[in-house]
Amino acid sequence: MHSNDLYLLAMAALQGVTELFPISSLGHSILVPALLHWPIARDADWFLPFVVVLHLGTAAALLVYFRRDWVALIGGWLRARGGTGNPQARLLWLLVVGSIPAGVLGLLLAHRIKALFGGFGFAAVALALNGVLLIVGDMLKHRAARADLANLGWGRALVVGAAQALALIPGFSRSGATLVAGLGVGLDYEAAARYSFLMATPIIAAAGLLEVPKLLHAGVPHALLGVIGVAGLLSGACAWASTWFLMRWFHGHEVKALRPFGIYCLVFAAMALLMR
Repeated sequence: MHSNDLYLLAMAALQGVTELFPISSLGHSILVPALLHWPIARDADWFLPFVVVLHLGTAAALLVYFRRDWVALIGGWLRARGGTGNPQARLLWLLVVGSIPAGVLGLLLAHRIKALFGGFGFAAVALALNGVLLIVGDMLKHRAARADLANLGWGRALVVGAAQALALIPGFSRSGATLVAGLGVGLDYEAAARYSFLMATPIIAAAGLLEVPKLLHAGVPHALLGVIGVAGLLSGACAWASTWFLMRWFHGHEVKALRPFGIYCLVFAAMALLMR
């Protein structure tokens, strides 16, 4: 294996872990390679297909982990004949409603925002602000009334979904924003995490699938095809492990579950700015 291939696999592991941890995969994909001087050619024709495969690996991992949830949700929707006649069908429609704001904004603004705010310094500052957001989220947990997904209303689902749009800015975490928004509308940690990860599955999968035509016509060098395939599997494995850990973490913590991630973001952002 070529030495550069190892950096691609390291990038895959980084993506798989940070996509679901509330610490910003996009921010880390900017900061870590720059700080460690990874020789990854982001402007190469094969880089976008590489990123597409990583996202598809993450989406597949979420789908596998929550497969029973999705079977129940789709089964409930079919029994309700597309309506909201049972809790599973209603939750599926809540996920659809919650996905609309970030999906629309992502299609319209994603490339423009990344071009404007994708620099190293901005990503580090945004990561620090993400840390502040997570710490504030722990405070919201104490103040809001506790609710579960069965009692989540349409307006609150829209608020949680809209929070995903923050992740368009490098340094802000999609899962972090939705977790904090979930706490803010009254969910507990575990319910907020489950809703966040269920909502992430179609969002991440759609982001990857939209780029599949480019992947098929990118003319990826044959020498890289195997490495990209392994990278996708590695990203998926890391995403599955991250989800497994996080669901148990949020199940076992009643207070301050987001604080360690917030402190990490603040410390890492400060170190990045000092080391740059």
